[in-house]
Amino acid sequence: MIGGYDAPVISNPQIILTMKFKLIDLPYAKDALEPVMSEETVSLHHGKHLNGYVNTLNKLIEGTAFEDKCLKSIVKEAEGKMYNQAGQILNHNLFFLQLRPKDEAKKAPTGKLLEAIEKEWGSFEDFKQKFQEEAAGLFGSGWAFLVADKDGKLSIDKGSNAYNPITEGLCPLMTADVWEHAYYVDYRNVRADYLKALWEIIDWKTIEEWYAEPEQAVKCACKASKAE
Repeated sequence: MIGGYDAPVISNPQIILTMKFKLIDLPYAKDALEPVMSEETVSLHHGKHLNGYVNTLNKLIEGTAFEDKCLKSIVKEAEGKMYNQAGQILNHNLFFLQLRPKDEAKKAPTGKLLEAIEKEWGSFEDFKQKFQEEAAGLFGSGWAFLVADKDGKLSIDKGSNAYNPITEGLCPLMTADVWEHAYYVDYRNVRADYLKALWEIIDWKTIEEWYAEPEQAVKCACKASKAE
């Protein structure tokens, strides 16, 4: 078992030695997010979908100008399939790192982050409602984010497929995956129910730490996939 999933058998050990990126290690057990997110969903989401993006990106960058670049640089500079794989890795890492078991997650922000949220939306509950509406309304597959600009001003950002706010000069703080593989097993096609339940496992302590240094979220997400 590696990183909470059954690792595939690799016949050529040199592949391991030359891997640039690795699958993120989850900071909790695969069944720890139940009942919001089932063990089956986490296993498929992390061990199949995200693992596939990691393996594909490692193959795509081999022998290219991106071979020695960090994940953030690839997302900001690459195009096409390479951008999509890198963006999906960065987004998934942000998503998984912000989650904690229901009985451990800090359910609401405090301090400066709460003040910033209240400044933009009036209250935390109003922010949650607006975020759910924006994320549920995104057509097709994609991502929704709470982001900060260089001055710490907050906004809600969203985009299709592998979109990440760093391409627009924004710092992601909270991330909602609205690809169907994130919720179909547990909620079928009812995205709104999944988004409503997700608040129970989002850890605002982690997001507060990221808001104190907005670029820290991406740094943590990139470091989590850097192969040793």
